[in-house]
Amino acid sequence: MDLRSFLTSFGTSFLIFVVLMFLFTWLSRKPGNEVIYYPNRIIKGMDPSTKTRNPMSWIKEAISSSEDDIISVSGVDTAVYFVFLSTAFTLFVLAGIVLLPTLLPIAATDHSIRLKNSTTISNGTFTEFDKYSMEHIGPGSWRLWAYMIAVYWISLVTYLLLWRAYKHVSEIRATALMSAEPRAEQFAVLVRDIPPSPEGEIKKEEVDSYFRAIYPDTFYKSMIVTDNKEVNKIWKKLEGYRKKLVRAETIYAQSRTIGSPEGIRPTNRIGLLFSNKVDTIEYYNEKINELTPMLETEQKITLRDRQLPAALVFFSSRVAAASAAQSLHARMVDTWIVVDAPEPRQLIWSNLSINYFSRVIRQYVVYTIVAVSIIFFMIPISLISAFSTFENLGMLLPFLKPVIQIISIRTVLEAYLPQLVLIIFLVILPKLLMFLSKAEGIPSESHAMRAASGKYFYFTVLNVFIGVTLGSSLYSSIKSLEGKPKLLSAIVDLLAEKIPYSAIFFLTFVALRFFVGFGLELSRLVPFIMFHINRKFMCKTEAEVKEAWAPGDLGFETRVPGDMLILTITLCYSVIAPLIIPFGAIYFGLGWVVMRNQALKVYVPSCESYGRMWPHIHTRFLSALIFYQVIMLGYFGIKRFFHATFAIVPLLLVSVIFAFVCNKKFYRFFQHTALDVVCNELKETPDIERAYRSFIPPSLNFDKDKLDGDDQNGEDGDHYGQV
Repeated sequence: MDLRSFLTSFGTSFLIFVVLMFLFTWLSRKPGNEVIYYPNRIIKGMDPSTKTRNPMSWIKEAISSSEDDIISVSGVDTAVYFVFLSTAFTLFVLAGIVLLPTLLPIAATDHSIRLKNSTTISNGTFTEFDKYSMEHIGPGSWRLWAYMIAVYWISLVTYLLLWRAYKHVSEIRATALMSAEPRAEQFAVLVRDIPPSPEGEIKKEEVDSYFRAIYPDTFYKSMIVTDNKEVNKIWKKLEGYRKKLVRAETIYAQSRTIGSPEGIRPTNRIGLLFSNKVDTIEYYNEKINELTPMLETEQKITLRDRQLPAALVFFSSRVAAASAAQSLHARMVDTWIVVDAPEPRQLIWSNLSINYFSRVIRQYVVYTIVAVSIIFFMIPISLISAFSTFENLGMLLPFLKPVIQIISIRTVLEAYLPQLVLIIFLVILPKLLMFLSKAEGIPSESHAMRAASGKYFYFTVLNVFIGVTLGSSLYSSIKSLEGKPKLLSAIVDLLAEKIPYSAIFFLTFVALRFFVGFGLELSRLVPFIMFHINRKFMCKTEAEVKEAWAPGDLGFETRVPGDMLILTITLCYSVIAPLIIPFGAIYFGLGWVVMRNQALKVYVPSCESYGRMWPHIHTRFLSALIFYQVIMLGYFGIKRFFHATFAIVPLLLVSVIFAFVCNKKFYRFFQHTALDVVCNELKETPDIERAYRSFIPPSLNFDKDKLDGDDQNGEDGDHYGQV
């Protein structure tokens, strides 16, 4: 990509961002749009309107908000996400302060490459950007010492910032868990792999006697997980009919206000296209009356006959529950496995009864599928990257040569085509990875999100970064690896050799992500259009309108890996092409401001894990650093500067040791709840029964008054659970 294409891409991306920002300012002030731009405030009963006409007031509000504001509105996990953004932003600011004024002049004043490669310059492959990059430094030059020191500077700053961030997140988590407000999940543990019950004893009696013997003073009661497939089917049908009935009644009421006082009763066909029409309201009332006793009967059968080897056990003390979750309850690893209970809304009920060995097998199968998918996914990514290079495109499709040679068309396509293709290609991954993560047998939504986030990170780094880097020279790259005795070393050398040629592509990619990506995030143009279309043509009831504007959560399973990709790209090019550092800093700085606004006003968290995502963020941050150090190791070797090659090896060891120390010092607190943070007195005496009932799934909580008492078969209603 030449300077003209880069400026075209950067300038238009910036212009799009400015337009989207002012569009956000205009639309957010229009009556009726509050549900799009302030749904979080509306749900919490806060005033959504702004008090000033200043179009930039949202920036001031975002910057002036405190961490406590974020926690109170969007939870601990969101606050932890902002710790990650601020850590990355600080890293690139400190990197830019040192590297830009030192490395850019050192590269620009070295003319050895230009003198030796005049042919390359005349052919146009040596771009205007290369004279400010490490590519402009001659092999073995003494100037490379500055680049080696730069590698150490970035590494040491990263260690310092990550250590400080880990301590800070630990404090955030501890403060949240020490809260005097009782939470249902703090009084419960999840028990899996319950052994078969003795003859003549039901599952609940087995669990109750087991935990009452170990915790005689604090055990409250148990909730046995049941197979709810059948009762769920009936309950979903019943809920569907209820919604349709409300919709029909609303339509009928509207017809009475618009037309005659009698109105027009809605009708619908219950069979094929030419079947007879029936009165909709009467039909759905009949269906509801028919399904209600069926649901009650199925509830009794489920609670009595469909108990599974998993349970939620409740204690009268937070300390007792936390202690039970980190204690060994049986000699064998595959029985009586006890862990912290997640929030009621997080439970993936269908996974709770999967036994230990099935979970292990599932995990290895999923890892294998992901590894194979990464390998095969790299092929189309590399092919797309290869085809999006105009030289290769002209050779593969000769009939496009006349079009490609038109300067204006070539400039626009070169500025956007590769980046847009790559961004679109990444959209199809998240749902697949979430499905695979849940297939492992993971018990909670937040855990599945963390697992999917990790898979997505490795997908993006291995496919996007490596695939695009090698994709522009795909065929020559594969050919050069043939017959190499040390394949891993050959791959590192090849990657280091090809990285400089992709610098401008990734620089443009980062700019496109923060200008267009954050512009669309702020303006919420797509949700705005979809909401007004649905409200105009689809929504008839208040519930349907609310469902149309429901904002959802931040989507950490895709958002964090996307940010990690930008972090990895910027880190890996920070020394090779320092001009990318300001773009990385702008990405995380602008992201911090925009997402701060969205967290305070838009998104509503769907679950809370109290910062358990941080160890995973920390590990991937360090993975990006180690990947960067490996790339620099190979690149210094290509530059025949072997002093730096040997000097970076200890740095790799330091990174591994740093990861080990952080894991030993901090990780266990994120795996379990420390007893000293839950031993504080609560503001009020906890209602354990209320906590217990919050875990009852909707399909077994249809008639609360009936289920509170004994059923006709003498069951005490304590078997609530779901699969």
